[in-house]
Amino acid sequence: ATMNTSGSLVIRSEKVGAQTMLAQIVQMVAQAQRSRAPMQRLADVVAGYFVVAVVSVALASFFAWGLSGGDQGWVFGLISAVSVLIIACPCALGLATPMSIMVATGKAATQGILFRDAAAIEDLRRIDTLIVDKTGTLTEGRPAFERAVALQGNSEDEILRLAASLDQGSEHPLADAIVRAARERGMSLDKVEQFESASGIGVHGTVGGRRLALGNVTLMAQEGITLESSTELAGRAEVLRQSGASVIHLARDGQLLGLLAVSDPIKASTPEALASLRAAGLRVVMATGDGFTTARAVGQRLGIDEVYGEVKPADKLALVEKFQREGHVVAMAGDGINDAPALARADVGIAMGTGTDVAMNSAQLTLVKGDLRGIARARALSVATVRNMRQNLAFAFLYNALGIPIAAGALYPAYGLVLSPMIAALAMSFSSASVVGNALRLRKAEADKQTS
Repeated sequence: ATMNTSGSLVIRSEKVGAQTMLAQIVQMVAQAQRSRAPMQRLADVVAGYFVVAVVSVALASFFAWGLSGGDQGWVFGLISAVSVLIIACPCALGLATPMSIMVATGKAATQGILFRDAAAIEDLRRIDTLIVDKTGTLTEGRPAFERAVALQGNSEDEILRLAASLDQGSEHPLADAIVRAARERGMSLDKVEQFESASGIGVHGTVGGRRLALGNVTLMAQEGITLESSTELAGRAEVLRQSGASVIHLARDGQLLGLLAVSDPIKASTPEALASLRAAGLRVVMATGDGFTTARAVGQRLGIDEVYGEVKPADKLALVEKFQREGHVVAMAGDGINDAPALARADVGIAMGTGTDVAMNSAQLTLVKGDLRGIARARALSVATVRNMRQNLAFAFLYNALGIPIAAGALYPAYGLVLSPMIAALAMSFSSASVVGNALRLRKAEADKQTS
């Protein structure tokens, strides 16, 4: 809504063509609409036997009328056989599931929900357990630096400067918050060398010729650093965690220098989303790389009783597999690279569109705006879609079960009724139109559900 009336306007396109979000949305919707639902594969198998049965009925009708129908027997037989073949054309059976999938994926896309394939639409209604990441999923994913706490002999500014120098090589939102805070304060950052990310627990590298490690308690333990050695620092870290802040420890050459606190506000839509998911009967579990105290503090604010803290990517994957072995149908929601293994292993992986490309490529469902309320909407749409497919299949089978005997002349001996091939063609077209019309109801039915 801006009009440039004078001067020049320079615009840089960071992503063009197939790389844009719009192009990816179009591609994902088209892919989902082309995919085959498990229920459709069952219908295709049934249709194979159905064709053989219909041809057999047509031939039996032709010869039965021809051999027993007198002078007009072969005429009646031909009319009956042709009517059977026309009225039993499995168009409605073939359209029953693809039409529902096409309407559902289009409807979902208008709500910012992208299904990768038809199987995801079917599977989503069966989930009973949802595992959610914290950063970027329950929270905004745009953390803000709060403060640094230094041990004696170090300054808070130096702690922030060293941490920011190391974090220049990291893509994590917490790292971005630290680097952004240092640059806002005009700090000069050193070059980082031999940078390495221990995904989910922290980073380490060389700054100014000295080895730095920045991360959670697990990383410090790997570095051989005992956090309890500083009672004062441990106490202040615990207070920060209880407020919901993420606490990151900084060590140099195996010696603890201090810590940094970064907070990430909870999305405004998260409480409502979790309430709707619980109302739908889902078990909600939070798994995060943050410390246990921080995780519990966020969990208490959101009413999540089952919380797992200090988990690595492999731990999230193991958690998904654990629930699956217990017989649960598991969905995993996350936005980061460290969530990708769990997203791929879950029965339904749910990625935030505001997250990384790796997460979206690993998931079967993407929420374009990163709004968790989309999960409840998607699940309601999944239930409605499967119900619609079953209605379509039931109608197609019922139609053929009634139409084929009439076309074969079953009513002629009692009522003198012979079905004309033209009427059979009209009835066949009506059955297909009925299936399409029923599938189109998905758009209005889901809209009404959301309004109510």
